Amino acid sequence: MFLAVRELRFAKARFGLMGAVVALITVLVVLLSGLSSGLVNDGVSGLQRIPATSFAFESGVQHDSAFSRSVVDISAVESWRTQPRVADAAPFGNTLINARSGSGVEVDLALFGVPVDSFLAPPVTDGDRLGAANGIVVSRTAIDAGLRVGDTVTVDRIGARLTVVGAMADQHTFGHVDVAYLPLRAWQEIKAGVRPGEPVPSGTYDEITAVAVRGVDGAEIDLTAGDRAARTESLTRTETYGASPGYTAETSTLRLIEWFLYAISALVVGAFFTVWTIQRRAEIAVLRAMGAPTGYLLRDGLAQALALLLLAVGVGVAVGVAAGSLIGGAIPFALSAPAIAVAALLLLVLGLVGAAVAIVRIAAVDPLIALGANR
Repeated sequence: MFLAVRELRFAKARFGLMGAVVALITVLVVLLSGLSSGLVNDGVSGLQRIPATSFAFESGVQHDSAFSRSVVDISAVESWRTQPRVADAAPFGNTLINARSGSGVEVDLALFGVPVDSFLAPPVTDGDRLGAANGIVVSRTAIDAGLRVGDTVTVDRIGARLTVVGAMADQHTFGHVDVAYLPLRAWQEIKAGVRPGEPVPSGTYDEITAVAVRGVDGAEIDLTAGDRAARTESLTRTETYGASPGYTAETSTLRLIEWFLYAISALVVGAFFTVWTIQRRAEIAVLRAMGAPTGYLLRDGLAQALALLLLAVGVGVAVGVAAGSLIGGAIPFALSAPAIAVAALLLLVLGLVGAAVAIVRIAAVDPLIALGANR
């Protein structure tokens, strides 16, 4: 480490400039990580908090729009309940609506229709649990947006009136829209476009979006056999995230940008240490002429790169977290410690890889250079 420490002290400006570039890249990665986590929360947090292991949709439905296109007969619920290793199954309805509260607040809601006595019924922290015929339990973010427990919400076009009876503790959103749970029959009427006072068309109460299936703890359900019996097509809960509007496109774009930043970081560090190794050939040749083994010089160079990367990435993470904490609620942004840790580790590893590719040039340095053989 003697040579590495000496050079770090001697060339502070060069290493400082290089560290600043790596730190800026780290800041960008941290902010992109927070934006990616925020978009995931805003897109599928409602699905993430549903205590189901899989959803059975209409057979042949397009996976990227399963929640908006699927229509399943409610009889499929009983078929799924009888499957091995299935703890419970319940009908599930999903649709997006535009509505207005009695106080004039315009809201978009993702209605989740569920039986009030099923495992899908959400817990509440304010107000009452799901139970009233036209009562809804809304996401905490809907309360933050202006809704209040006790408000009456009128659905556009059909005029159905829903009363906010409770609120959940956390963010529950689907496709960047706040979730509102309501009794399954009320959802089926809204889905069918039934206006208040009008007769309900036959078959309205036989249609649902999907069957929510919960497996026995630790047991893996044979989804293929269940689909064959119920004539459905199942997706695991994680796979259903892709059916949230915009989820796949948004997350894929941000992931691609992140990986480009990782690649740029490795290239920048590699280029810096390539130039730095060329500039210090004379010093390396002297050490080799004095008997320093190649392995020692390689470890010395990698230690130098690691010290630079640790400091730069650490500063970048601190600045990124500080900047992320200043971002307001208007942007879907969420800092996740595991995501930041993974990003920092990747920057360190890829930076070391880039440095290692450059530092191996040390093995080609001729000790005779130190004795003037190149003159």
